[in-house]
Formats: sequence, structure tokens, C-alpha cells
Amino acid sequence: MRVRVDAVSKVYPAPRGGELTALEDVSLEIGDGEFVTILGPSGCGKSTLLQIVAGLETPTGGRVTFEGAPPGVALTAVVFQEHALFPWRTVHDNVVFGLEVRGVAAAEREAAARRLLELVGLDGFADRYPHHLSGGMRQRVAIARALAVEPALLLMDELFSSLDAQSRALMQLELLALWERTRRSILYVTHQIQEAVLLGDRVVVMTRRPGRILAVRPVPLPRPRNERTMLDPAFLGLVDECWQLIKRDARDAMADVR
Repeated sequence: MRVRVDAVSKVYPAPRGGELTALEDVSLEIGDGEFVTILGPSGCGKSTLLQIVAGLETPTGGRVTFEGAPPGVALTAVVFQEHALFPWRTVHDNVVFGLEVRGVAAAEREAAARRLLELVGLDGFADRYPHHLSGGMRQRVAIARALAVEPALLLMDELFSSLDAQSRALMQLELLALWERTRRSILYVTHQIQEAVLLGDRVVVMTRRPGRILAVRPVPLPRPRNERTMLDPAFLGLVDECWQLIKRDARDAMADVR
């Protein structure tokens, strides 16, 4: 399965009249089982692009196509920064919610819940409620819920930005391990350069608004990856390269304003 983003643009009405262009002529491909990270400054349209791919926003121009997706499969599932768990449902019931909506039989839902809670390391927490869990654990529940519908593409928006630095580092490693086990195609939005390089097969660097693709950099780091990967000179070099691209774009934007 391959996802194609072809010349996508998004224009919003401005609050005081006129228009605001969030995205401009964005084209991108995501291959089967590929982990692609989108990196850019706040307000550059990263989340807007993710929502267009998810079908939650309609592009002003261009289109998104899913090539080779099996009939009947869920094309996407989204995990947002705010995990959006139902506080009145247990961990188990949150995980199976999407399967309930799709009318999946109870026995199949139970099997999926057991498998997914074990996959994300929460098999002993099925009967807990979200307020009993740490922020990282709630995000794991949200990931399990998204995986339950077996989407062709998993979309993640600033997933760990609300966590403290230590929890974020641990969750990055858990996500890497989870991807190794599932090999699910992922499109992951972040503004943290180290995270984008650590997680991705490719890093897509976006410009300031209107968001365009400034550069796409492959990540030539072997998998599986862990905290030692961040000491690799190739990792440090790519982090610096992405940072230089973002700095140069910011300088160019400031020069245009002057």
C-alpha cells in the first residue's frame, strides 16, 4: 500500500477578510511499512496536512490517494497529542471502541484487546480508567485503540509533546519497539528534530507558513534503534543538517518581512 499526497494546498478564510494559506503545493509519498516524520516550526501546517491525509479536512487543491489498500480496510487512524480517551470507559473499553462502532463480534473484540494491551505493555491495566494512568500510559492506550482497527496508515500528531523529557524519551523508545513489531505505515508530526531523526525512515522538513516541503532527508541509520543511536555521528550530522535547514528558512522569512 502506498499513500500519495499530490500538490495539496489548503486556504482558510482570514478572520478579518481575505485568505490565509496554510499549505501550498505539498507532494509526498509514504511507502508500505514506512515511518515518515514531518518536521517544521509551529504554525507551518504540519497538523493541517495530517488532518487532510486523515480525511478530517478537505484540501483546497490537490488530493490524497491510497494505492493498493485492501477492500474494506480502515485507511487511517489518528493519535493526537490530546489522547481523547473516554474517561467513563475502562482501558479495555477504550481500546475496543472502534471495533464496536464497526460491529465487530464480541469474541473478536476481546481477542484484539488482549493482544493489543499486551503489545503496548498494559495487559494488567484492562479494568483501569484513564484517570488512574500516567500521561505516557494514556498515550499507549490511544495507540492501542488506533491499532485495533488495523489502519493502512497510522497518523500521529505531536504525540509526546505534553510529556516531561524523561517520559518522552522512554515513549520514543517504546514507539520504536512497537513499530518493529507491527511494521505499520506511520506518518508522524513533530517539531523536535532529534525525535524526527530517531523515529523516521525519512524526515520531511517543512517551511514556515505557507507550509511547503523544504527538503526530504532519508535517515541512513540501522534498525532497531535505541538511545545509543543518538550518539552515532550520522545521527548527529543529520540532526544538525535539519536544524540548519530550519534556521535558514527562518532567516529567509525574516528577510522577506523586512
